[in-house]
Amino acid sequence: MTLTRSQLGETPKQTSHPGFVETPTRRSTRARKSTAAATPSDTSDTSPSSSQLLSKAKANGAATSSPNGRPRGRPSKSSLAKEHKIDTSGEFEFGGTPGVTSMMIVFPALMYYMWIGATYYDGHLPWPTPDQSWLQWTIMMGDLLVTGAWPGVKAWVIYWGFFLFEAACYLYLPGVYVKGKALEWEGGKRLDYYCSGVWSFYTTIVLAVGLHVSGLFKLDTVIDEFGPIMSVAIISGFVVSFVAYGSALWRGAEHRMSGHTIYDFFMGAELNPRMMGGWLDFKMFFEVRLPWYILFLLSLGAAARQYETFGYVSGEVGFVLLAHFLYANACSKGEECIVTSWDMYYEKWGFMLIFWNLAGVPLSYCHCTIYLANHAPSEYHWNPFALALFYISYLFVYWVWDTCNSQKNRFRQMERCTLIERKTFPQLPWQTVKDPKTIKTKTGDSILVDGWYGYARKIHYTCDVYFALTWGLITGFSSPFPWFYAAFFVPMILHRAIRDQQKCRSRYGAAWEEYEKRVPYLFIPEIIG
Repeated sequence: MTLTRSQLGETPKQTSHPGFVETPTRRSTRARKSTAAATPSDTSDTSPSSSQLLSKAKANGAATSSPNGRPRGRPSKSSLAKEHKIDTSGEFEFGGTPGVTSMMIVFPALMYYMWIGATYYDGHLPWPTPDQSWLQWTIMMGDLLVTGAWPGVKAWVIYWGFFLFEAACYLYLPGVYVKGKALEWEGGKRLDYYCSGVWSFYTTIVLAVGLHVSGLFKLDTVIDEFGPIMSVAIISGFVVSFVAYGSALWRGAEHRMSGHTIYDFFMGAELNPRMMGGWLDFKMFFEVRLPWYILFLLSLGAAARQYETFGYVSGEVGFVLLAHFLYANACSKGEECIVTSWDMYYEKWGFMLIFWNLAGVPLSYCHCTIYLANHAPSEYHWNPFALALFYISYLFVYWVWDTCNSQKNRFRQMERCTLIERKTFPQLPWQTVKDPKTIKTKTGDSILVDGWYGYARKIHYTCDVYFALTWGLITGFSSPFPWFYAAFFVPMILHRAIRDQQKCRSRYGAAWEEYEKRVPYLFIPEIIG
């Protein structure tokens, strides 16, 4: 039996059950094993190892020893930390300061524009009527925002009540400990991550359904209050970003700073923001729970509204609900895999990650749900055969996506001897490749060229693209807003795939060229190379 802190009134001793640990008051110092499951994040690693830094120092003529016993070729922990405070690459993403400034202005405005179109224009693009001037139309749009999306007390209570509840679930529900990747600027230190996503997700579902059935909080309230909740999320994204940036500077926790204030605010100052003695990792908490749980709850709210209005849930709403459940569940059951992902290891905690997780993902990717909730089933009805094809094909592609990510992450964990078996739902066939074929690299790492990665190098991205397209297609073609996710995601993931290939060629050299020869297809086997 697994006991929690609330049951004992104190911190319990570690349980002997494999993989699960009691809720701690401080970080565990004992390394724990973890299994891998599906995760939507890619895990490209382009940072140099300590051995590479040492080799570089020797190549530059550095001696290997000194009178005080410290190898001159190996940077000290303090020198590495100081070195990583400044970004000396000279590279700027997203067009530098002008680009990120535009994004911080345009994206919130686009979220409001889409909401107005979905709510007041029957899903069509808001546009001035022939008898309206642009000024009159702009004033009218502002009035719609004030009357329909004002961030009232109710919206603040709903949004931040959910936020605090999920934080409590993160801290106090059973989970597993895993070790993150070695941080070179911390002398190879590996942070502990507490992963309680599975318990958090199902506890959230049980509570949400219970509140709905009891009448204390109807699930479709999140649909009715979508505008005000979105405003709260947008404001919260900016406020939390300012607090995170100012806090990092005040504590001297900045990392890879460019010296350009607006750009650094967008990209972030701190790499590993934590509270509660390192127990609560903000990037882990924000990335796994907030966006995908909100997205799923919105779809659950749409199903509740449709059932109360029509007495049934349409196949289209059921499809979206299933899709969002599978995605949120995958993030939860594979939470321990995210600790080695690019977002966790490399990306800093700035406006980009904060705003995107608090507002961007859950309240812009959801327009397939909003459209279905606002329209009668007869307006987007698919025939039964087409609907059956949606379900069957989606479940097949999900199986590929889930097992693909599982193979990748279990392979990495087997290399590090940190793999254990977890019985999180669903456990699918071919999650582990036994005795996999690999290519050894000059960094000491191995490239997996077996399982799904023996067919295509980025096959999991192909699955992600399919998900995005079907979320729009299930609603039909009457509104452009359900297609926003696909329109945004597909170019982004293509750019990311190209970037990943370039970084892998640079990092692994001849080994990666060999991989490209053995697996020439990037996205779809035998079709797209």
